[in-house]
Amino acid sequence: MLFVSYAAVIDTPPGRLAISTDEGCLVGIDYVDNRTSLLEPATQLARTVVHQLGQYFNDPCYRFDLPLMTSGSSHQEKVWKQLRSIKPGDTMTYGQLAVRIGSGARAVGNSCRQNPVPIIIPCHRVVAASGIGGYGGHVNGKVLGRKHWLLEHEGASYQ
Repeated sequence: MLFVSYAAVIDTPPGRLAISTDEGCLVGIDYVDNRTSLLEPATQLARTVVHQLGQYFNDPCYRFDLPLMTSGSSHQEKVWKQLRSIKPGDTMTYGQLAVRIGSGARAVGNSCRQNPVPIIIPCHRVVAASGIGGYGGHVNGKVLGRKHWLLEHEGASYQ
């Protein structure tokens, strides 16, 4: 079993979030279940991340300003950069994003699934041509409910 040391664990409307930082940067946000104990922010950066997430949950148009350190393939980094350009309340299909970067829709979906900092890099704003699509590799259940919540919070249309 992999042990991860979190800088904070908080409850939010779409679920409990565990925040990971390294070298002064946000490196991960994981959805965790309620068996993971809540944890007050351990560092100033973790406090800032928690504060900014709270701002977003109060105002879906809030713009995050956090130092990020992602480590993905060049394709993943391209996808994640494009995700950051989608404004709250807007959506883009996997196919539209794929055309924009010269890729395929499935490869875009795989990069979204590997997003290390969901919400901050808003992979939830990418939807299928025929509806909501998936979230974190899931196409139904509680995990997909998180995507529904985030899109509704932002007032996005995806049908």
